[in-house]
Amino acid sequence: MASINLQGDTSGSISISAPSVAGSNTLTLPATTQTLATQNALGVRNLIINGDMRVDQRNAGTSVTLAAGGTYTLDRMRVYSSGSSVLSVQQSSDTPSGQGFSNSILITSLAATTPASTDIYFFEQRIEGYNIANLGFGTASAKTITISFWIKSSLTGQFGGALTNDALDRSYPFSYTISSANTWEKKTITIAGETSGTWLTNNGRGLRCRLLDLGAGSTYVGTANSWQNADYYGATGDVKLINTNGATVYVTGVQLEVGDTATPFEHRPYDMELRRCLRYYYKNIGNGAGTGPYGMGHCRSNYLRGQIWLPVTMRATPTMTNTGTDADYIVTSGTSDFTSFVTRPSLDGGGPDGLNFRVQVSSGMTNGYAALLYLNSSNSYLEFSAEL
Repeated sequence: MASINLQGDTSGSISISAPSVAGSNTLTLPATTQTLATQNALGVRNLIINGDMRVDQRNAGTSVTLAAGGTYTLDRMRVYSSGSSVLSVQQSSDTPSGQGFSNSILITSLAATTPASTDIYFFEQRIEGYNIANLGFGTASAKTITISFWIKSSLTGQFGGALTNDALDRSYPFSYTISSANTWEKKTITIAGETSGTWLTNNGRGLRCRLLDLGAGSTYVGTANSWQNADYYGATGDVKLINTNGATVYVTGVQLEVGDTATPFEHRPYDMELRRCLRYYYKNIGNGAGTGPYGMGHCRSNYLRGQIWLPVTMRATPTMTNTGTDADYIVTSGTSDFTSFVTRPSLDGGGPDGLNFRVQVSSGMTNGYAALLYLNSSNSYLEFSAEL
């Protein structure tokens, strides 16, 4: 007769017996109560999308110098810069050894900059309201959450970030310490669920996870480790990356989960993570003449009117951006190719599953004929954004 013994940290035990199994095992319970992230343990635990920084549809690993304002860089990752040409961002292959990561995000300071009191420089992910509804924020049942990630910087000292609601009137500044320069370190922050404030549970911005204060001015930092009636981006005393020309910070393995204990990073299949990213951003890239087709429809008075189907249902009806010159697009109808356009592709209605578009050519199209839209250059693309 074999048995499993559950033993307390100082005294007390219970034995579970089972027949025909050799040996016994003893499990010792911890001295303190811990709430593991068991919710969705067999499903999706991590509320962060692309936390391992593998997906980079926009830039495919190239470095981007940021203009003033908020810029989406790697998929779902947003960096805000009050000034232009202060920061650059790119996907990197520098990762912590033995952790299963292939990519990180690299943020570099391009000039020694002192932020004004109302300046903000930060790195964040905005989480859709549908995905944080189970947290119960804004109610008496709000759940404790834990954020964990790997970070490496050329600077040391106190770094920080903050959680904030969409109304920007409830924030939780937090801080963490980078002990060794240019060394990967894992950080864990546990935050009690917020019982006050309004937290969206629809397709709006449910939670702003401002992971890294890169240079927030004095107006936008507060005392760490408590919920406050303010719009904060970090904690008082944070190191400001932008203060030092050439300073760098790498981040990967970002996880936000229910519970007061960080579990191992949830390595999801690439195709699953890509499809989650496509809900917010989709980029069609040309790879030579005749790439596509990317839309189909019919001719009407020298217009191609048609529809582009999106690969997944997006968060909301996206905006479409066309790139390049008229010659980057081809319309094929009957036996003819048309490359002389009065207008490049533009939206003409639609929804989160597909978009109506139209293209006007100079002449020659036959009313009622079917027609297809192609990309005609490796430098051209169509992009669709429904970012938060």
